[in-house]
Amino acid sequence: MSLGKKPALVFKNEETVLKLYWLVAIGTIVLAAVFVAIHFKGQDKPQYFTAKANRGDIREVVEATGSINAVITVQVGSQDSGTISHLFVDFNSRVKKGQVVAQIDPALFEGAVLQAKGDLANANANVASARANLEKAKAVEIQTKADYERTVGLVRESVMSPQQLDLAKANHDSAVAGVSAADAQVTQALAQVQQKEAALTVAQTNLNYTTIHAPIDGTVIARNVDVGQTVAASLQAPTLFTIAQDLTKMQVYASTDESDVGMIKTGQVVTFKVDAFPRDTFTGRVSQIRMNATTVQNVVTYNTVIDFDNPDLKLFPGMTAYITIPVASANNALHVPNGALRYKPDLKAEEILALLQKYGLDGKANVQVADSPGSGAAGKQYRVRTPGQEGGGTDTAEGRTPRLDVALLWKLHPDNTLEPVRIRTGITDHTVTEVAEILKGELKEGDELVTGSMTASKTSGPGMGTQRR
Repeated sequence: MSLGKKPALVFKNEETVLKLYWLVAIGTIVLAAVFVAIHFKGQDKPQYFTAKANRGDIREVVEATGSINAVITVQVGSQDSGTISHLFVDFNSRVKKGQVVAQIDPALFEGAVLQAKGDLANANANVASARANLEKAKAVEIQTKADYERTVGLVRESVMSPQQLDLAKANHDSAVAGVSAADAQVTQALAQVQQKEAALTVAQTNLNYTTIHAPIDGTVIARNVDVGQTVAASLQAPTLFTIAQDLTKMQVYASTDESDVGMIKTGQVVTFKVDAFPRDTFTGRVSQIRMNATTVQNVVTYNTVIDFDNPDLKLFPGMTAYITIPVASANNALHVPNGALRYKPDLKAEEILALLQKYGLDGKANVQVADSPGSGAAGKQYRVRTPGQEGGGTDTAEGRTPRLDVALLWKLHPDNTLEPVRIRTGITDHTVTEVAEILKGELKEGDELVTGSMTASKTSGPGMGTQRR
């Protein structure tokens, strides 16, 4: 009987242990909830994210992309149509000015020259014939003149009748007209000779153009034809070769945005990289900023020409260059993170105004509250504007004047309170910005500047509205 009661006792012990386990679990959960409630009670005060104001060197640059080109590039074409019979150069060939680079089949043009020479010879023969006719006409004119003079004398002596005198005079006048006609024929024949000479010159010139010469010293960077290919120059001259004059001195054509072109000046030193040599940095100098704008999808850019030396012929035409143009620098300057410039406190408008008045900013700075997506104070943005100090100015490579922009920083005190500081910003490298001048308040190296904030229910940061957590 005792053996039969032992399993019931074990079952009861297991139930007791299970109940104790659930009681401990529920108690742990309750304690955790109480702890969380106590811990987060009164945690509506914001927690701030900060970054320090530091000193260091700042370098403002303009970045752009462009293509590498030779300083002078000539496209060699043909004025004649025909079949390419010979090519004397190829890609990368070095050529001298006047060197023969290609030959078009000259057979047709040689035939045209022979025909023009034949026409010229015929014209010269016509000149000789016309001159002979002129001499004949002059002889006839002399004879008829003599007959006329004899007839005049004989008529006076009544030997010949007046009718014979009239006939003699008519013959003489006809002979004079014949001389004039023969002289005109000579002039016409001479004009035809000049015409045929011009035709021969044209034919000879066309024949000469079948031999293609290099117009400059340089390197062949493109060959667009092969032997046996027919070129047609009826509408425009086809391009046979492209010759770059001097690849040891080249240029980069950089497309710079219209917002950056005002900071670039002729003579500035430029660095750039290419994909072919990612570890090498090349140096050039701005030689020209072209005023001709290029607009693509409402984006306006200007070509900036950068000269550089390429003594080792390391860089080739057409390579893509990634250009960095330093436009300003500041050494050992007090600078602040850009996030601090964009931060807007998650406070009500009257609280912002109270802080500004407390630190003496109410008389010189106006706070404008602009509604943005969101509700309450969390959905508003606060901006500080000072009349006459809202930005502007131009930059120069040497003796650069900083752009005059006024900004409001929020400095965090150890007691978690905020202090506004109004500054004039200088140059920026898009990560930190130089403090050109402290207009109101105090700011020194090591001060904590607010870049974002968080509460138990809300989070705010630089350049963004509040979010529910």
